[in-house]
Amino acid sequence: MELTFFGASQEVTGSNFLLETANTKILIDCGLLQGGRFVNPENYQPFPFDATAIDAVFITHAHIDHTGKIPKLYKDGFRGTIHSTAPTKDFAEQLLMTRNTFSVATRLNSISTRSTASTISTTP
Repeated sequence: MELTFFGASQEVTGSNFLLETANTKILIDCGLLQGGRFVNPENYQPFPFDATAIDAVFITHAHIDHTGKIPKLYKDGFRGTIHSTAPTKDFAEQLLMTRNTFSVATRLNSISTRSTASTISTTP
């Protein structure tokens, strides 16, 4: 199992972590970098991973620095399931529509809001 930090590492915005096993890729958060004009161009750079290879996205909460790049992820080919709580889905939809950076309504309507818990474990 491998966890790679692509955002919110040595900074506080742009939460984006990739959890990989031998046959599964899960993205944890997919957020915008915030901080003024100097970070805006970075939000449009290609992802450092293949969006089409991501199996699922888990959203920890609705803040734009955790959800803001979901539309870009979808535009770049992601077709997996997005998991969040129902309130997170509702808030994220409003934030992304208000932000009006991308068209997101259809993707957000398919977000999974199941409240099941599971444990990911690794073997030595």
